[in-house]
Amino acid sequence: MGKYVVKRIILMLFTFLIIISICFVLVKLLPSKPAQQFGKDMQLIEMRREALGYNKPLLEQYLIFVRRSLIGGDWGVSEVLYLGQDVWQKFMEKMPATVVVNLYTMLFSVPLGLMFGIYAALKKNKWQDHLISTLVVVFVSVPSYVYAFLVQYFLCFKLKLFPFQMNAGYNFFTFSTFVSMVPAILSLGFGTVAGLTRYTRAELTEVLTSDFLLLARTKGLTRAQTTVRHAMRNAMVPIFPMILGEFIGIMGGSLIIEQIFGIPGVGPLYVASITAATPDYNFFMLLSAFYTFIGLASGIIVDISYGFIDPRIRMGSKKA
Repeated sequence: MGKYVVKRIILMLFTFLIIISICFVLVKLLPSKPAQQFGKDMQLIEMRREALGYNKPLLEQYLIFVRRSLIGGDWGVSEVLYLGQDVWQKFMEKMPATVVVNLYTMLFSVPLGLMFGIYAALKKNKWQDHLISTLVVVFVSVPSYVYAFLVQYFLCFKLKLFPFQMNAGYNFFTFSTFVSMVPAILSLGFGTVAGLTRYTRAELTEVLTSDFLLLARTKGLTRAQTTVRHAMRNAMVPIFPMILGEFIGIMGGSLIIEQIFGIPGVGPLYVASITAATPDYNFFMLLSAFYTFIGLASGIIVDISYGFIDPRIRMGSKKA
């Protein structure tokens, strides 16, 4: 198990480095804003560009980037969005909003996904199962930003239950701020609920039809007892790692939703860093590294967690 974990982490870091290298080369092909246009901040920008090797060949710039940014944690200062401000500090200032919205989304979507999945499995091939399965296909197929527009139209515009945008400021744990985040939470949560429902139904249905459950029923256990004591325990082995992966992976999917609902998180920052008239290189590279790492980490955590949740699983072991 230890060798497998180390191997997966090394492969993840290698993949991460390849993706970030490609991003670095592509963003360097875009034109940069002359330092003279920054006015009074011209000297500061020139100093930071000198430190990051802007006036040197591309390969040398890349080596400086790896040493100072990826290893040293110095991502430079913003040249467009927050002129002269430290990129890492601004990123950490925006991070709590993204984490809170995604945490609320998981608290909303995981119980509902498990509940609908269990109910559909228990009602297999009945009208309730067909209804839930049809809705799951619809909700899985539709992108989250479509839900965002529908939520804004019906709940915010027609019914006026929620504001269109999240409240300004960084006090995320007041009731008023929570209410303003509900449209974003719903938009992010629909797809997660549908995916978890489908997965839970499939796993629980397979366990409910297995031989050991039929044996338990013949020994006198009721259907409720076999479901709670045996079926759910075995079905949760593959489901729980999926929940861990969803919590990490959903942060990557909130990028557009944060932009639509005005969440002061890292999502709008990422979009603005590349859509501005002059791209903000340092913000783009930091946020590219963040979202790339999130995507890779979600996959590796799911794989590794199987071995910890079920001791019978031995990752990477060879057959005798």
